[in-house]
Amino acid sequence: MEAAMTFELSVEFKDRFQQALDAQDTAFIKSTLEGVNPADISALLDEFDSKECKYVFDLLPREVGARILEDLEEDVREEFLKEFSATDLASFVELMDSDDGTDILYEMSVTDRNEVIRQISDEEKASNLMELLEYDEDVAGGLMAKELIKANMNWNILQCIEEIRKQAENVEKIYSVYVVDDHDRLVGKVAVKNLIIAKSSSKVADVFDSQLISVETSTSEDEVIDIMQKYDLEAVPVVNARGKLVGRITIDDVIDVIKEIADEERQLMTGMSSDVEEDDTVWKISRARLPWLIIGMVGGLVGAQFMGFFKDEIIIVPALAFFIPLITASGGNVGIQSSSIVVQSLANPNVFADSMWKRLLKVFMVAIVNGAILSLMVFGAVILVMREQPLAATVAIALFSVVLLASFMGTITPLLLNRFGVNPALASGPFITTTNDLLGLAVYFSTAHLLYNL
Repeated sequence: MEAAMTFELSVEFKDRFQQALDAQDTAFIKSTLEGVNPADISALLDEFDSKECKYVFDLLPREVGARILEDLEEDVREEFLKEFSATDLASFVELMDSDDGTDILYEMSVTDRNEVIRQISDEEKASNLMELLEYDEDVAGGLMAKELIKANMNWNILQCIEEIRKQAENVEKIYSVYVVDDHDRLVGKVAVKNLIIAKSSSKVADVFDSQLISVETSTSEDEVIDIMQKYDLEAVPVVNARGKLVGRITIDDVIDVIKEIADEERQLMTGMSSDVEEDDTVWKISRARLPWLIIGMVGGLVGAQFMGFFKDEIIIVPALAFFIPLITASGGNVGIQSSSIVVQSLANPNVFADSMWKRLLKVFMVAIVNGAILSLMVFGAVILVMREQPLAATVAIALFSVVLLASFMGTITPLLLNRFGVNPALASGPFITTTNDLLGLAVYFSTAHLLYNL
């Protein structure tokens, strides 16, 4: 434990560790990593290639290796797995909880996956893994682990405690003891404290709590997250369509899913079409960024065409060109603000949320207030600096209109995308920015055309 606390991953240590790898200094590697938390070792190995990682792995205890495999970055692990034989991988998977083992198997081809399962000597573990692989990754069945503690409601207390001791050997964390009937149907849970203080002659049926929140195997991961967050659960049992207890989902698994969803939405909002990391290849990062950059470029070309339609107005009143950045930037900012709030509300649904019409009315009122304040400020600034009342009126009216329009677009776009099953986070990125730029230019020059009577 002390070694884990004093371990510090730094550039200097990485360089020293690289030297040890090059020299195959096994004594240094073993002594340095002894007692270090597997998560820290995973962070270190993320910096080296697959063959070097494999060399380190062979020097570590199997239990530590299994934990490191769980913690490795997915793209690093996918390449790393190719360095192991099916027998080696089977020995690691046997030491993992079934849900973590399933995550490893999901990253392999079907042929390799089946070969690993064939090499697992623990028949129960192999059966559990095959069952979990049948579920989609984004439902409760794909998130759950088979390892849990359960007790039959008809057991007496002494028998129950003895069974818990046996079952606990395969369960890393005990959050609850789930109670089932003779057909393995979930009927409730019982606190370990209640079992300890209960009379030995009592039965589990006398002390268990029937008030229990559970999810079905088909429940979506989003709904599982909402339930665990709403009821502040550390674990939730999973049942099949007939109510039979088949597994449990723990809070660490949910946190991993939340992080994945947050990373995906963050990348969508910034115009990334796929999951990329800083240390990915130049081509992979470029390929992820290009689609939305191309859309932005097309939007810019269309915007230039818009300005071409109004070139006569710019020739007559050149000062109009000075305020184009103000109009487009304001529209983009307002649109992103509005869409971000809507995306956040869609991610955290409220049963008592206002209807769409009430929401749009509220957004409209906020836009009026913000638009009025910004328009008055820009009107005063133009009058003071340029002393041109028609120009000040044009910019102020256009800005007010753009704020209203951008706020509406930023609100309605994610709602429509969500209605049609498209990730609403798309509306908070280049999509809404480019759209509002084009609308802003159209509104600005149309206003100038009317006020200047051009």
